Amino acid sequence: MGSQLAAPAAAGAHPAGASHDAPAPASTPMPLPAAVAAALPAAVAALPEVGATVDRFAAEHHLHPAPDHAPVTESAPVTEQAPVPSSPSSPEIIPGKETVAAPVAAAATVPPITASSWLPQPLAVAPVAGTVTSPFGPRWGTTHAGLDIANSIGTPVYAAAGGTVTDSGPASGFGLWVQIRHDDGSTSTYGHINETLVSVGQQVQAGEQIATVGNRGESTGPHLHFETTNPDGTKVDPIQWLAARGVAQTDLSRT
Repeated sequence: MGSQLAAPAAAGAHPAGASHDAPAPASTPMPLPAAVAAALPAAVAALPEVGATVDRFAAEHHLHPAPDHAPVTESAPVTEQAPVPSSPSSPEIIPGKETVAAPVAAAATVPPITASSWLPQPLAVAPVAGTVTSPFGPRWGTTHAGLDIANSIGTPVYAAAGGTVTDSGPASGFGLWVQIRHDDGSTSTYGHINETLVSVGQQVQAGEQIATVGNRGESTGPHLHFETTNPDGTKVDPIQWLAARGVAQTDLSRT
């Protein structure tokens, strides 16, 4: 027959054109050096003696081997807590470092602010508002030593300037009066008043109410008799005394 049969491929043979890596040969254990092999039996034989030596050392120094497994204890369930904000004054804790608490500043006490604590106090004021009915000077053949300012009974009377009350109560001719010695040594007198509101020795400020208008004593009608003296005791026109302290005569006419 004209066809030829190919010889069967040998077992393990690969078709033509196919390439595969050859398997790596099995590794051969390396022999121990002769010196190590010779000493190994003696070392193994000495292991019990080494263990006994370790046990004696542990007993002498009270050493105890740790257990292979630490005992496991059941812990309480952990509950989540809200974070607590740290205080600015709390010291920071650093392991191995000495902690020093930060000083806490004491709360400052601030006094309340009132209108009278920051507004400038006047040096002088008009003692009362009303109508000037009789000025300082000659009158009826004598000298009128004060200033008469008419207004209704009960109208407030104010200290014309700051000072100390030297008299408060009954007075001949005036019925009731109040006298004040001021810081510059001058004095002021308030006569024919209906009621006194201050006592002897009391400190008063300019504009503080000290009495009310009245009609007591030798009076021709409700008014305030206002007198002023210099530090040497001489009587002075109240209009000039007030003007020297910044009070105009027009301030007396205010109602």
